[in-house]
Amino acid sequence: MQENFCLCGSGIEYDQCCGMFHSGDKSPTTAETLMRSRFTAYALDKTDYILATWDASVHPEKMDFSNENLDWQRLEIISTKKGGTKDNKGIVEFKAFYLNSGEEYMLHEISRFTKSNGRWFYVDGVVKKVGKIIHQSNQGKNAPCSCGSGKKFKRCCGAE
Repeated sequence: MQENFCLCGSGIEYDQCCGMFHSGDKSPTTAETLMRSRFTAYALDKTDYILATWDASVHPEKMDFSNENLDWQRLEIISTKKGGTKDNKGIVEFKAFYLNSGEEYMLHEISRFTKSNGRWFYVDGVVKKVGKIIHQSNQGKNAPCSCGSGKKFKRCCGAE
């Protein structure tokens, strides 16, 4: 039996992870969990979920991904600040990796979240970097990471 792991990177099966949020059975209890579920919603074209989890004061009226040809691959959470079960605000820094026309790209963002009536919502984000990932050859894991983080490759995109 092949397991259907969630795209958010939790290591849990989709139905027991973001699938519960997407179906409406449960709501994310932390800002990070909401971030993970929104990434998975983007990957699965679940625009209704994305809009429903956007803070009402700033969300767009509608979203259209029909012209977008991105294949979201994985999510890497860099850090979180607050955003726990007892907090009302939180910040999640992440890198999202995707393919566009077969080439790998990375989006690095710092997102803000707020909790209202016991539910977390995405407020906005600051994009730190978006760019094509250039795989360096013959430079090894000690070379600077091509994503522009300033870290060595082995401590950034090459970390396993």
